[in-house]
Amino acid sequence: MRTPQKQFSGKDTRTRINQAIRASELRVIGPDNENLGTLTLANALKEAEKRKLDLIEISPNAKPPVAKITDFGQYRYETKRKASVAKAKAHVTETKSVQVKIGTGEHDQQLKAKRAAEWLEEGHRVKVDLFLWGRYKYMEAGFLKERLERFLKIIPTEYKLADEIKKSPKGFTTTLERIPGAGKVHKPKVIDEAKKEPEKKKDSVEKSETRSKKKSLDDLLESGMI
Repeated sequence: MRTPQKQFSGKDTRTRINQAIRASELRVIGPDNENLGTLTLANALKEAEKRKLDLIEISPNAKPPVAKITDFGQYRYETKRKASVAKAKAHVTETKSVQVKIGTGEHDQQLKAKRAAEWLEEGHRVKVDLFLWGRYKYMEAGFLKERLERFLKIIPTEYKLADEIKKSPKGFTTTLERIPGAGKVHKPKVIDEAKKEPEKKKDSVEKSETRSKKKSLDDLLESGMI
């Protein structure tokens, strides 16, 4: 039997194996998860040696402590893998913030709405603030709420209001959260005026050519050539 004196790092959580185990009695689990009963440390070590495996204390705080007979390297690998899976599943939810103003342009609003959607789809809550300054603070409340609602409508994902729209020290605010199982919503189409202009010019040229052809045909008819 191998008798490595290996231990996991950690002051209070190190894993004891083989002769490093201090308990005089152990409830022992075999390599195939079979229950071998409560054994003295000496007998448990003999069982591990018989199988050419290690005796690993897996639950030191149980009464009596629980040990498993298995390969230490394999046990360490499985422990790290389980920890990685648990870490991947653990998702820390945060509250992200998006701020818009009365004068925020359409392009910037689209970018902020897209960012809010990404956060919601990641499972975060999103706090949306309509920031007011100067004379805007004294505008009619209904108008200001409508401006905030207008921004909420262009967020391209499904959500619900975790907090209703209300007045805040800096303006108006609300908090959004994702609807579980909800999918994406098609992003509102943004018309690019720069792309529209060439289309207008193309239509104008085509109409001009049509009028020119019609005029040439009329001239030929008047001259008696047709």
